[in-house]
Amino acid sequence: MQTLTADEYALLAELAKAYRDVHLPSIKQKSDWNPRLGVDALCFQHHGAEHLVGALITPCELWLIGVPQPALRTESMAETLTLSLPSGAYRLSHERLPGDYQLYKRAILSDLSELESMQEAARLAQQMMTRLMQPAEVPNT
Repeated sequence: MQTLTADEYALLAELAKAYRDVHLPSIKQKSDWNPRLGVDALCFQHHGAEHLVGALITPCELWLIGVPQPALRTESMAETLTLSLPSGAYRLSHERLPGDYQLYKRAILSDLSELESMQEAARLAQQMMTRLMQPAEVPNT
């Protein structure tokens, strides 16, 4: 597996900040808002030549997200993206953020109110990505 570059890590940190700045006011109004959690982009890996795929943690949800590679950041993106991962195909919706940041996202888990810390949320994100990157089990017949 190809490791991320310093520029890719910087892009993900900036993207998480832009997402936080846009969404935090409305997230704080939700009944399942967890004040112990923040917004962070974690567990990313390359998915083909065009996207980085990973998890976005927020104080309410855990998202599967796809982010265009830094070189493709300013290109126009379709409204949806279907990611073919080893566990199956996932349809994600496009979102544009301030600063010319774009991402595709799909909520995987809602209501993170039981989590006690960002460390727990990070472990959950890692478990999610591990499961998504494993082939789906075929039932025995």
